[in-house]
Amino acid sequence: MAGGSKPDIPVLYEDNHVIVVVKPPNVPTQEDHSRDPDLLTLIKADLKQRHQKPGNVYLGLVHRLDRPVGGVMVFAKTSKAASRLSDAVRTRTIRKEYTAVVNGRPKEPQGSLRHHLLKDERTNTVSVVPAGKPGAKEALLDYRVLGSLEGLSLVQIELHTGRPHQIRVQFAAIGCPLVGDQRYGAHLTKPGQQIALWSTQLSFEHPTTKEQLRFTSEPPRSFPWLLWEKA
Repeated sequence: MAGGSKPDIPVLYEDNHVIVVVKPPNVPTQEDHSRDPDLLTLIKADLKQRHQKPGNVYLGLVHRLDRPVGGVMVFAKTSKAASRLSDAVRTRTIRKEYTAVVNGRPKEPQGSLRHHLLKDERTNTVSVVPAGKPGAKEALLDYRVLGSLEGLSLVQIELHTGRPHQIRVQFAAIGCPLVGDQRYGAHLTKPGQQIALWSTQLSFEHPTTKEQLRFTSEPPRSFPWLLWEKA
């Protein structure tokens, strides 16, 4: 999927019910106040053109990635698929894995992070708050440290809840903000540095055939891989 100055959006899989793509970093998942081209609109336009569809094209958003983050995403092409995939997200039967580079090293080489998060809609920031605070939602992830070098750690993450900014806030809360996170790790980040977080794997049951599907995407060369290549 490509065209003009629009971002290239690789399609990993498509049938009559779903489309799986690689979201480019710094592209909004859906339209926001910036009015920049967003993934949902770009995919709908591409489907309309490629399949010569008259009228409006249906495309259901079932999960999100933060604007600076790239990687695997699935969209629903029918309302039935959207409903079933949304249920899978709600019941946590969609498996989502990420790769991140964090500052420092978590105390344990692998473990779980559980916090309660509260989003401030006015500032679009999320904070860790005590359990029971009105509006707070539980956030849970598992992680494994793959290696550490020069004050940074490469971490594999399985996300169990899909809270806004969840991975970024939870690792900042344990003193290991993500490399390049301008919002939750600004004191350790260079201006313009790209966040080192990528949606590397997405597994789910197909909404109609019930087949188990699994899709992967490797982070781009701009990711801080050189640290591990020379280790």
